[in-house]
Amino acid sequence: METGSPHRERAESAERQLELLIGSVRDYAIFSLDAEGRVKTWNRGAELIKGYTPDEIIGRHIDAFYTPEDRAMHRPELLLGLARKNGRVEDQGWRVRKDGTRFWADVVITAVHDDDGALLGYVKVTRDLTDRRAAEEELRQGEQRLRLLIESVKDYAIFMLDLDGRVTTWNIGAQRILGYRTDEVIGANVAIFSPEERRKGDFCDQELAIALRDGRFEHHGWRVRKDGTQFWADVIITPMHDSTGRHVGFAMVTRDLTEQRRSEDERVRLSEAQASIRMRDEFLSIAAHELRTPLTALQLQLDTIRRAEGASPRIERAARSTTRLADLVESLLDVSRIATGRMPFRWEKSDLAALVRDVGDGMLDTAHRSGCALQVTVPPVLETCCDPLRVQQVLTNLLANAIKYGVGKPIDVTLRAERGDAVLDVRDHGAGVPDADRARIFERFERAVPMRNYGGLGLGLYVAREIVAAHGGTIAVADAAGGGACFTVTFPIRQTAP
Repeated sequence: METGSPHRERAESAERQLELLIGSVRDYAIFSLDAEGRVKTWNRGAELIKGYTPDEIIGRHIDAFYTPEDRAMHRPELLLGLARKNGRVEDQGWRVRKDGTRFWADVVITAVHDDDGALLGYVKVTRDLTDRRAAEEELRQGEQRLRLLIESVKDYAIFMLDLDGRVTTWNIGAQRILGYRTDEVIGANVAIFSPEERRKGDFCDQELAIALRDGRFEHHGWRVRKDGTQFWADVIITPMHDSTGRHVGFAMVTRDLTEQRRSEDERVRLSEAQASIRMRDEFLSIAAHELRTPLTALQLQLDTIRRAEGASPRIERAARSTTRLADLVESLLDVSRIATGRMPFRWEKSDLAALVRDVGDGMLDTAHRSGCALQVTVPPVLETCCDPLRVQQVLTNLLANAIKYGVGKPIDVTLRAERGDAVLDVRDHGAGVPDADRARIFERFERAVPMRNYGGLGLGLYVAREIVAAHGGTIAVADAAGGGACFTVTFPIRQTAP
């Protein structure tokens, strides 16, 4: 028997090795087809990917691997024709396994010719890309969701810049905050959002440079809308890089903090005002305490002179002046006690009617000297638990004001029980209290416009309000019938301390 040449033997050995290699490949379906597209060979990878054993598939046409839609469009024949014409064709699409399930495949079909150029058949390589396609689809959907999310955010301006700081994307929040439509701003330099002084100072380019150097830039400052108005913004600029690390642009996030800044400024202003009020209260408290001792000594000296030498007009005027000064000092001390929550109350069961009569009797001389006819109307008895001295302090203050601002005119004081409350009215016929001042006059150092020419610090009504509030009551002012003002105090009638 004639043996083959060494060259032929080497070729056959190489062919067997290639067959063994192809047969062992698991990740690719590698098989050959005849000129009509029928399967001739079948490797292990083809069996694993497509599910057919060699004896089940060899001799069958490749249309077995295609979906009914592709077969209806004669796609298998079309691909074989392109491979025959061009020598090779590549395609991606859905393919069908033996069990009917589909997978996403990358397919390469190569035409095989003999030495004379006659078509012998085809080699087909198929790879299952289902997992990769699913991952790519998930990534695509994630990017789409992120894009839709960014585009729909209204409270933040979120957009991208190219390497030169020109706008490349624009979301609805950017349009709402900065005022530009997408077609108006794409391609514009980021400097248009900065005030003129920042643009002149080249700050915008510096911001991008710092972001690129440090990986992030954040700034609180003024920014400019399309209409020229400015707003206080929090701006964050972050450089963006592609998968290779190449710098491709910047992401910019801007938030309008104008309202927050205004609130913070207001908070600081209120804090400073409160600190100023505390300092004033402390000063008043110290001053009042310091005045109290010499004032008491002065009153004692006047009493001694009065007893030794008898009353004289000058002594009486001095005594009245010291009394007014003592009342003022006591008011200042009350303000200090209220501010620190240390105002003392002594609760006891008291007859409000008797308290009002006593205050009225005590103020008769003062009222007569001012030409005021004082009329007091109270029930025989009206008992409640209260601090009698503080209640008398409230009524004394209201009567003193009525006499001061209603000189020469009648004053009516009435007390009545009404639906579980004791209601006290003090009516004068003076200038009255304008509507705009009716809430304000109960604050510290505040007086109504008509009262400002009468002197005083504007503390009496504030102290009265706090005393009434401590009793669980209310105090208010309204127009009196026939002109003037009517101050109304309401105390709950109770048997125990509030």
